[in-house]
Amino acid sequence: MPVDASLIGRTYPPTAPYEVGREKILEFANSINDPNPAYRDVAAAQALGHADVIAPPTFAIVVTIPAGHQAVLDPDVDIDYSRVVHGEQRFVYARPVRAGDVLVVDVVISDIRAAAGNDIVTTEAKVRTVEGEHIVTAYSTIVARGTAA
Repeated sequence: MPVDASLIGRTYPPTAPYEVGREKILEFANSINDPNPAYRDVAAAQALGHADVIAPPTFAIVVTIPAGHQAVLDPDVDIDYSRVVHGEQRFVYARPVRAGDVLVVDVVISDIRAAAGNDIVTTEAKVRTVEGEHIVTAYSTIVARGTAA
C-alpha cells in the first residue's frame, strides 16, 4: 500500500540535545579520511576565522539520521524498512558545525510520492543549537522498493 501523502507536513518532536565534542569531530574526520587541519587543530580553525575546530560538512549526518528515524519508523508512514534504499542526501548550511555546539534536530516530512511501484519519502531535518541558532538543514530522500507482483 502506498505511503499516505496526507502525511506531508507531519512534524516530529525535537531530538535530545547532542553536544559536539572535538573528539567526535576528529573521529568523524578520520572515518572519512579527511586530513583537513580545521577539523583537528584549534589554531588552524582559528586561522580560518572559527572559534574552535569545525566539523566536516557531512558530520551533520550523526544527528540527522537518528532524528529522521522518527519519520521512517513512524507506524503511520508504514514503510517496510528492510526494503528501503537511500535515494538522496544534501545539506544546506548557515554555518559550520563546531566543537562546543549543543544541537537539536526538528524533522518534518516534506514530500511523499510514488514512482514505478516505489514509495519515495523526503524529510527535512533542521539542525539548530539549543539556543535556537539555525546551523544546517539536511534533506534526505529514501526509496521504499515495491514488491514484485
